[in-house]
Order: sequence, then structure tokens, then C-alpha cells
Amino acid sequence: MKQKYLLEIAAFSLTAAVEAFKSGAQRIELCENPHEGGTTPSYGMMATAKKLINIPIFPIIRPRGGHFVYSKSEREVIKQDIRICNELGFSGIVVGLLNEKGQVDIKNLKSMVKCAYPMQVTFHRAFDRAKNPIRAIDEIIDCGCHRILTSGQYPSVSDGKENVRILVEKSKGKIVVMPGSGLNSQNLKEIAKYTGAYEFHTAARKTTFNKKSFSPKTMNEKMSYTSVDKKEIQKLLKILSEL
Repeated sequence: MKQKYLLEIAAFSLTAAVEAFKSGAQRIELCENPHEGGTTPSYGMMATAKKLINIPIFPIIRPRGGHFVYSKSEREVIKQDIRICNELGFSGIVVGLLNEKGQVDIKNLKSMVKCAYPMQVTFHRAFDRAKNPIRAIDEIIDCGCHRILTSGQYPSVSDGKENVRILVEKSKGKIVVMPGSGLNSQNLKEIAKYTGAYEFHTAARKTTFNKKSFSPKTMNEKMSYTSVDKKEIQKLLKILSEL
């Protein structure tokens, strides 16, 4: 039986999420603040996306950019946002927690997975900061997460593909290992065949400028925002359909 592949698109605005959906994406990771690696989208963005998009949407629950060691008050924010996602009827969320030693914050992750039920939980690229990835993946599985987003502990998945392959082999049947970061239509086929993964993550980013809106000439700056490249998404999907 032919393997069924899935493409997840990280969308950093409502417009990007809708465009990714219309371009054929099979799941959306909904985020804000691309320059911080993605933070929790607003309530309004989540609620509106849920109305406009009828594929699975997994909002990222990350109260700020930077490291993944969270204070007690930040953990409470995360839980509140998880509850909101449950109330809005999302099918999953994306979260990740470590302690100062680079270990999975097991106690608090378990609490958040319990809070998220019955939603699926993806452990995001906080995993790539873990001191011992083999130990970390076992702990994440034990906490009840459904998948891990990873670039194999390198900035780009092309460099970390060997580690991703090891993780895929170790975790088969227990958790989904989803390669991401630096994934594009130029390397997707290679990454898919080399790692054995079947879910893939990319932002397919495109910087967009609105040339129609007025701006005084004295404001010498370009008003750009991060959107998605619809043609790139279609290329990615075509590659997966041919594997």
C-alpha cells in the first residue's frame, strides 16, 4: 500500500492560513510573529481561522519568543490558551517545554497534554534544544504527545537529516517525527526518502508588500508582512503525490 504523506504549513497570519488552505495544505500550524519563530495567535485570529478553514488547524501555544524554560506565570498563560483552543474546537495544538538542563519538563508537559485532551499535541522544535534527543523522545512519548517537529538538532533539516532518520526509526509506531526548518521543494524528495518520514512541515514563506496602500514619502520604509508562496505549496504537494 502506498504511503500517505501529509504537508503542514506554518502560517503567520490569517491571510497566509487561508491561502495555504486554498493551495492544498493538509494541516495548518497557526502562529504569529515569524521573526520570533512563532508565538500564540490572538483569540480573534484563532476564532476566525476556525470559521474559514476546514482542515485541521494546530495553533502554536508559545507565550513569547526565546528559550523554552517557562516561569509559573507563563505556564499558566499556556494552559489558559490551551483551554481556549479546546473551547474553539481545534483538533490539535503545538507546544514545547524544557528545563534549564536541556531536559523535557515532564511534569508540566504531562499537565498540558492532559489539559489539551482530546486535542492532539505536537511537541515543537524546543526538541532541537534538548541535551539528549533519544531520551527526550521517549519522555515526550510517555507524556502523551502525538508528534515531534524537528530539524535533527541543526538549524536546517538538510544538515540534520541523519538524526531525523535515527529518530524516525526509533519512534516508528509510537509517535510521528515530522521534519521541518529549511524544508522546501528543492530538498523535500531527498529528505522524505532519506528519513522515512511521512509528515512534513514548512512555512513556504513569502514576503509580501502592499503597494496600493498610501504611505507618506517621508516614511521611507517598506511595509511588508510574511505570507505563503502558493506555487511553492503546490510544488511540495506534487512531489509528495509522486513519491
